[in-house]
Amino acid sequence: MGQVIPLHEVPSLRDKVSEEEWQLRCELAAVYRLVYRFGWDDGIFTHSSVRLPGKDHHFLINPYGHLFNEVCASNLVKIDVDGNVLDDSPYDVIRAGFVIHSAIHMSRADAMCVIHTHTNAGMAVSAQKGGLLPLNQKSMMFYNRVTYHDYEGISNDIDERDRLVADLGNHHSMILRNHGLLSTGRSIAEAFYRHRLLEHSCELQLQAQMAGTELIIPPKEVCEHAASQFEGDGKMQGDSTFQAYMRLLDKEEPDYRH
Repeated sequence: MGQVIPLHEVPSLRDKVSEEEWQLRCELAAVYRLVYRFGWDDGIFTHSSVRLPGKDHHFLINPYGHLFNEVCASNLVKIDVDGNVLDDSPYDVIRAGFVIHSAIHMSRADAMCVIHTHTNAGMAVSAQKGGLLPLNQKSMMFYNRVTYHDYEGISNDIDERDRLVADLGNHHSMILRNHGLLSTGRSIAEAFYRHRLLEHSCELQLQAQMAGTELIIPPKEVCEHAASQFEGDGKMQGDSTFQAYMRLLDKEEPDYRH
């Protein structure tokens, strides 16, 4: 069982890590708080991670046993690609999170951040044979730009890492069949922006399907044009969106920076 230390008793790492690592810790802690706030969490399960600078592929992930509103910059856990907890952290990590996230951080230089969720909407769409449909402006971002990974059971097996990487290819978004959603980004802001739209796209698809009427799918050339527009504006929109949410947390949940 993972050790849980109350937030007010968590020793601050502010003066024990580099400025760059501290900033990444604050941003990743913000992701956990936002995932909780938006109802995308699955109790103490699922993960978001960020790869730290350097050649060792060390990355930060949440401490096992904590609800996402209990995650802060100082209790994020630094681990290596073999799953070893570093820096004498008192916390544990869950193996399934290590397998999925280490696979991507090791293989994709542009996957600085990885976000994975088990929302009802995401899992429902992941179980649909047709996958994510281009039904609305948000889902256009993923037209021909989302890939799929077949369900193999709980991701505890190291062998699955190779298949995860192969299925992700050079994409930034993946639907894990019968499991959930995964997004990557060159920054935490980019990954969060992409995942937010992916979650919304799944929710909107289910709502449209519940209406019971024939769905309108725009022509392929229109879908491709819209997707390319997202590629052009995505970084700026992602940065602005995430900074706005961090300002909200600074006002309402400033202890995420502890």
